Amino acid sequence: MKLNGAQIICKLLERQGITTLSGIPGGAILPLYDALYDSPLRHVLARHEQGAGFIAQGMARVTGKAAVCLGTSGPGATNLLTAIADAKLDSVPLVAITGQVARSLLRTDAFQEVDTFGLTLPITKHSFMVMHTEDLLDAIPQAFAIAQSGRPGPVVVDVPKDVFMGEIEIDAWPEPGRAAEPEPVAPEAIARMAELITAARRPVLYIGGGVIGADAGEWVRQLAEKTSAPVASTLMGLGAISCDHPLSIGMLGMHGAPYTNYLMDEADLLVVVGARFDDRATGYAAKFCQHARIIHIEIDPCEIDKIKLATFSVAGHAGEVLSRLVPALPQQPDREPWRKRLAELKADHPIVIPQREAGIHPLEFCRMLGELLPADALVATDVGQHQMWMAQGYPVRAPRTYLTSGGLGTMGFGLPAAIGGALAEPERRTVCVSGDGSILMNVQELATLAELNLNVTVIVLNNQRLGMVRQQQELFYGKRYEASIFERQPDFAALAKAFGLASWDILAGTARAEIEKTLCEALHHNGPSLVNLAIDANENVFPIVPPGAANTDMIGATLADC
Repeated sequence: MKLNGAQIICKLLERQGITTLSGIPGGAILPLYDALYDSPLRHVLARHEQGAGFIAQGMARVTGKAAVCLGTSGPGATNLLTAIADAKLDSVPLVAITGQVARSLLRTDAFQEVDTFGLTLPITKHSFMVMHTEDLLDAIPQAFAIAQSGRPGPVVVDVPKDVFMGEIEIDAWPEPGRAAEPEPVAPEAIARMAELITAARRPVLYIGGGVIGADAGEWVRQLAEKTSAPVASTLMGLGAISCDHPLSIGMLGMHGAPYTNYLMDEADLLVVVGARFDDRATGYAAKFCQHARIIHIEIDPCEIDKIKLATFSVAGHAGEVLSRLVPALPQQPDREPWRKRLAELKADHPIVIPQREAGIHPLEFCRMLGELLPADALVATDVGQHQMWMAQGYPVRAPRTYLTSGGLGTMGFGLPAAIGGALAEPERRTVCVSGDGSILMNVQELATLAELNLNVTVIVLNNQRLGMVRQQQELFYGKRYEASIFERQPDFAALAKAFGLASWDILAGTARAEIEKTLCEALHHNGPSLVNLAIDANENVFPIVPPGAANTDMIGATLADC
């Protein structure tokens, strides 16, 4: 059977189980689009390559499997870079296939030529430059294997136009690329961790996105219950254990609950699973949990001892390690005093929600949204104040239901990620919570959403500001507001209608009951919709740990500070 490179790629993607991919065509990658014409693969036409990358990320984050995005050479590839870098920092399995100018034109500064291989090396797990059509039979399966093995992440496959068009005889297809089986941890390591946990009086589990990536949330729950250890989560770990669980203490760090940061400071043992001691979680690292021993379970050995030295560490898959650790733990000592201390701190240092005579505080909105949505609803956020209010107030009850950009903090992530999530799980209600600054970063994907007619509701918390920038200028730059206040804003409800979405406006000062009624109407609308919700321009996210401070030195930890 004789096939060209583009046809080979389509067949290999089908064999990988890919059914949907996103992208934008262009000259260098047009042979692949010609092959898609005869392929059962569904192509989603994004309106910007960054949107295509985040649509693929949404699919990958919800399913846990590598998803695919496409871009042409030159600006098509460079427009994908942000989504690729975002996937690298948040450990999302992604395969980006880019077109490249023909081999005879390489290094001539040909039209739309950039060094995609060189540009993507620092922001990927691996980058392929495929120089021969027959090499596609190895590169595509390898790309999926690499993206999904160990710590997941993005892989780029750059293909010159003439490689797409070259024909070869196919005698047999290679096996699809699969994630490598995790290496088993030595029994001695399991025994040492069990010993440290048993000796602790005040243990805390500190979990990150690696727990969700390893589908290890159930093992975390069992470990917490067996050891009476409260569970603190990074932003990326939200949902690994339900927020309703009595041992869940929510998010730690820069905008974590006061009781969470205070409790962690009193811990004598941290069991860190699938987290990397990110600065937004630890604050000033030297003062983070100074009195605690540390067990660090992390699939990426490069992250171990990088920021905090561990008492004992294991480079391993969270699910494999915990599935052996939990049964190996002996009967745990009574930790009733530690449970009582947790209850005291929760009562004395909660997240503060200032009451408003009119309108709604953003935290109240987040909790209202949680009451209106089912536990399995998919929620994507953009980046900024609304992202932190959602992390504090929205009840994340299940893994792979909360999609947000953590490591790179990419404004514009939310809308296309929500589209990707809805493509992966079309029967579930999907919501994107954004800000008036973030939504404009990829607002063109409203056209994609309307075209797909997905049940996605976009909610814009509109304060006519770059809210987090304005807040930091207020608190740390002497209220010198520069480039953080929008003098002119579009009519977001009218803009949504222009794209073909149903829309609602909720004006400042609207009564809480009316806000809830409008949200209910939007969330039950059949098809895409947008709600523009005006919020107070001066609201801040509290608590906040100032730059360079310890997590216990929060501003806004009490109502008097707000």
